Amino acid sequence: MLAKRPAGRNASALKYDILTAMGAYALGQGKGAQKLVLRFMTLMTARYNWQRDELAVGQREIARLWDVDERTVKREMAKLRGMGWLVVKRQGARGRVTEYGIDLERLLADTQERWGAVGPDFEHRMQGADEPAPNVVPLRPGAAAPAPDVSDGSEWSLAKAVLHAEDPANYASWVQGLERAGRAGGRLVLKAPSRFHANYVMSHLMPRLLAACRDVDSAVSAIVVEA
Repeated sequence: MLAKRPAGRNASALKYDILTAMGAYALGQGKGAQKLVLRFMTLMTARYNWQRDELAVGQREIARLWDVDERTVKREMAKLRGMGWLVVKRQGARGRVTEYGIDLERLLADTQERWGAVGPDFEHRMQGADEPAPNVVPLRPGAAAPAPDVSDGSEWSLAKAVLHAEDPANYASWVQGLERAGRAGGRLVLKAPSRFHANYVMSHLMPRLLAACRDVDSAVSAIVVEA
């Protein structure tokens, strides 16, 4: 799971992913929880120091940001601590506000059930594995893929040739691994090497695949990709 602090070249993308996970989680909850997470997200974007894992803001300032009274701030911050998302790093004292940190591991574990609602690419990325999962086709930027064999004359072989000519890199990553599984009338069924691969193609590449198939066989009316 992606639980490391956003840092380096990809820091901005990681922050967006974390906030997206929180937003997707909130949208699956009731109104009270939605408001709590929205307030927390706003506080994070406005005042959280990601590199130092530090949130040091007084209740009066938070109340102004949230447009509530300080009693509401105290209650909402207590809820966030109860959830385990917010942890006290140094208790406030006279003249010094309480310093908080964010338990990203707990936050991501709680939001994980909603990652799939964002999309399979997001869900896979949020797993945080350094190496590609064995059931995911690795992307190889710049790797040249040979032109497909069109000797069988099928609509899919011919369509693959069209797609290869248009975008060899995209073809190598996503199209080359798709195999023709069958056809019923105008419905062409393709087989992908994994469910992630199938979901990605269905979500991102379907219009182009269908257009290429219709270029070579106008009777193709739909494409289904199965794992």
